[in-house]
Amino acid sequence: MASSRGEFSSRFGFIMAAAGSAVGLGNIWGFPTQAASNGGAAFLLVYLILAFCLAYPALMAELIIGRHAHANAVNALRTISPGALSRRIGTGVGVVGFIVASLILSFYAIVAGWMIAFCISSLLQLVGWGGGAEWLVSFGMERNVIFMLLFMALTVGIISEGVHQGIERWSSRLMPVLLVTLVLLVVYVLTLDGATDGLKAYLLPDFSQVLSPKLIISALGSAFFSLSLGVGTMLIYGSYVSDKENLPSLGGMVTLVDISIAVLAGFLVLPAMYVALHNGVEIFNEAGNLISEDTLIFTVLPALFDTMGIAGIVVSVLFFFLMSIAALTSSISMLEVPVAYTIEEHGLSRKKAVFIIGGLIALCSVVILANFSTLFGLVIAVTTRYSQPLLGFMFCVYAGWVWHRDNLLAELRKGNPDVEQGLFWKIWPWYVRVVCPLIILGIFVQSLFG
Repeated sequence: MASSRGEFSSRFGFIMAAAGSAVGLGNIWGFPTQAASNGGAAFLLVYLILAFCLAYPALMAELIIGRHAHANAVNALRTISPGALSRRIGTGVGVVGFIVASLILSFYAIVAGWMIAFCISSLLQLVGWGGGAEWLVSFGMERNVIFMLLFMALTVGIISEGVHQGIERWSSRLMPVLLVTLVLLVVYVLTLDGATDGLKAYLLPDFSQVLSPKLIISALGSAFFSLSLGVGTMLIYGSYVSDKENLPSLGGMVTLVDISIAVLAGFLVLPAMYVALHNGVEIFNEAGNLISEDTLIFTVLPALFDTMGIAGIVVSVLFFFLMSIAALTSSISMLEVPVAYTIEEHGLSRKKAVFIIGGLIALCSVVILANFSTLFGLVIAVTTRYSQPLLGFMFCVYAGWVWHRDNLLAELRKGNPDVEQGLFWKIWPWYVRVVCPLIILGIFVQSLFG
């Protein structure tokens, strides 16, 4: 069943694709700026704890359900449901999941388009075309729509080629390029004056902030968003994994790669902020809070690059190239969620489904751009702050309570016959059944009412 709908051909291919899904703007932009606004190393500490103790178990719930069903999220949750009510609820969760994934991609494509525009703008500065460079970094409807459509075209082109020739092939190419570019930028920025202050802010924790509700909520959101949890992307990728693979091991590798890149991005962005401060760029207001957290990448960092002369332009090209790749590796997994559902539930060909859904999402992006001040922040909040944790909660409930324990164990034994004797089976089933749902729900309630 899996082979007819596509399957990852290698462990490396899956890890690069899943890590690519997880590694996106949330890691390289969102995580460092959240860290800067929430106590630096204190945020890093809480993020690491939540990522391993909460995000990894939730990730495993999606991977195991997906690999068992070899189907989209709607069909997968129906497959493991023993009764009519649980099947109906599972169908609803799956449908909401692909709607949320589509909405996330609709604003993600806008931001990714900005990344491409800033990268090209820096290239134009190198060749002396100042007018074109200025237009590319100005906030205008025409520029926003053009580059959003360009980004969506790249995403659609990759997804239309399928699992092996599209997702796996391009993830295996883009992820190494992303990692090399990130390392080069980190090494360079750490040589600049002021970078040491950024390292101190990043690595020396203020333990008085560790239990701050705002910090914990932000860290949970970063962990879920950066690992692409709650909308079915990891479930879909799990459905393309061979039955021979050891899922706990694969999930651990994906989590480790994702967290490592997020932490590494912190070594780039926070030192870069303090380099900017050293060069006379204001990054904090009078109250000591980060200025323009959501637009840090488009305000503070370009101002820093401007103070560095020709070297700053080269660094700017590399930085926004890095951000564009990170966005693309994530967007292909988001688009695959509704595409897989449409292909399997409604019988459309892959190319037809990709172009129709990609076009509808692009149309949503245009609507958001036309009503930017009203819709942009609203869509981000509804999808990433509220919907993703609740959907992640439901996936944990289905893996821990709805799916029969014997069937779950049988699925894990496919890639690891001795899994029952290992530490994973001794901890994960009750952990995802009790601990994960309670923590996710508790933090969600706190974010809603606190």
